[in-house]
This record gives sequence, C-alpha cells and structure tokens, in this order.
Amino acid sequence: MTSSTAHAFRLKPGQDLKKEILQYVTEKQIKAGWIGTCVGSLTQYNIRYANQPEGNTGSGHFEIVSLTGTVSINGSHIHISLSDSTGKTIGGHLLDSNIIYTTAEIVIQSSDDFIFKREKDGSTEWEELKVEEGNKE
Repeated sequence: MTSSTAHAFRLKPGQDLKKEILQYVTEKQIKAGWIGTCVGSLTQYNIRYANQPEGNTGSGHFEIVSLTGTVSINGSHIHISLSDSTGKTIGGHLLDSNIIYTTAEIVIQSSDDFIFKREKDGSTEWEELKVEEGNKE
C-alpha cells in the first residue's frame, strides 16, 4: 500500500512559478512527488511547445487552467496550460519566468515509497523519469 503526503502552499504576486515550486521541493526534500492541483494566474509566461528547441513568451493576464508533472530533488518535469481573456488556451513545458499575477494555489502529493530520478536511457535525448523503490517501512 502506497502512502502519500499532501503539501499545500500559495505563491504571491511577482513570484516565479517554477522556481518557487522547485525551491519548495528542495526545502521539503521531496524525492517522489507529483502536482495534484494548481489554480492561479500569471502576468508573464515562458513555455516550450512540443518538439521545439526554445521557449515562447507572452505578457498580459492568463489563468492557470492546468499544471501537472513529477517533482523531485533529483529533477522535475512540469507542464502547464494557460488561458487568455478570450479563453484561448495554450500549453507546454514549464520554464523559468512564469510570473504570478494574483496567486497560485498549489497542492503537491509525495510518497516515500518511491524515489524519482532523471537520467538518459538512450531512448531519447532527454533525461527521462527513473522510478526506484524508496522506504518500505
């Protein structure tokens, strides 16, 4: 039976979404976590679309309609979906410089039953998720 812990926190205006999540993961020493939910807004986004080498940026007012991914002190992989004032939605790989507008309310689940690592396995050019057994107390 897998046990999990919920971590809930809020980011404030001007904070960088990715940097703050990674800082929280480091502070709490999360070895195997995943984004449970996130709602909030941004004034600036920086995301990388599928199979593109560089990020795309924009400024204005955007709702965070989805945030998902795996997080660990050993490496994280997070995707985001955003909507603008007309409801147009875009999404991609979360990069640095996604700046909070009013809030980001985040819940991360974690488990000590696993350890998430990222390493190249030869199947892609990227460091991919490697799941190891954690504490089995």
